Amino acid sequence: MQEGRVIKAYNSFFYVLTEAEAGQELVTCKLRGKFKKSRRSIGVVPGDRVRIDRLPDGSGVVEEQLPRTSLLKRPAVANITQVVLTFAAAQPDLHPLLLNRFLVLAEWSGIPKIVICVNKQDLYAGDIGAFLKAYEQIGYPVLRVSAQQGEGIEALRQQLQGETTVFAGPSGVGKSSLLNRIDERLSLQTGQVSEKIKRGRHTTRVAELLPYAGGFIVDTPGFSAMELTELDIQDLPGYFPEFRPHLDACRFAPCSHTHEPDCAVKAAVAAGAITQERYDAYVNIYEEIKENQKIARKKEYK
Repeated sequence: MQEGRVIKAYNSFFYVLTEAEAGQELVTCKLRGKFKKSRRSIGVVPGDRVRIDRLPDGSGVVEEQLPRTSLLKRPAVANITQVVLTFAAAQPDLHPLLLNRFLVLAEWSGIPKIVICVNKQDLYAGDIGAFLKAYEQIGYPVLRVSAQQGEGIEALRQQLQGETTVFAGPSGVGKSSLLNRIDERLSLQTGQVSEKIKRGRHTTRVAELLPYAGGFIVDTPGFSAMELTELDIQDLPGYFPEFRPHLDACRFAPCSHTHEPDCAVKAAVAAGAITQERYDAYVNIYEEIKENQKIARKKEYK
């Protein structure tokens, strides 16, 4: 059997990049039934390392899925080492709650490196520096770029060296435009932001790994909402890095950090060690998960 990496999955076909004596080869594969998606498993996804059997016609069959080191939950991409959460400073405007939801998604997915990239700096009239500095103080690297003006592109290129990086973020923020600016040979399809709704059209249809600078970059379909219902609500505080030093100091265990007295997280908010914006985002996400899980349980009992 040959070992390779799934570069793209489309219409039940899986395109696997293998190493051969003559160099890399892209093999079109189908799945054995045991690997197909079920309610308990998302199945084989882009980024997965697999073993395949070759057929006489040159195509292949995926026989084995190798263990993953990370999995971005949505869009599903496996074995990535870095996520660049891409937002726009304007058109569409950067919404803090949406940024925090993406950060929780990345932390939950176990991705080693999480980077915030803010595009369209040239379109922002105010000072976004203070807002972004708060996230840098938490420990998230922040790249300020403009695909249109070329600002910050070299720093972004350096950030991608040797990494398997997924670009994730809402539609219309310029992910594909940034990747084209990094390397025009990528020839990614781009689209303009709708003047009526101020959101981008979904020009990227499927997640695909693209070889770049000793690693891969992944362009993903844009989306503006994420389902976090499957996240264990007791794990949520740990996905806020600045909460972690305070989690064992609460009076009650477990503590939801929402209503309990003598809560160390709430005390840290009052003392300014945790920003009110981040705490409010935490409570919003906590209540949403709690409500959605309650609805899901009621459906199970019917």
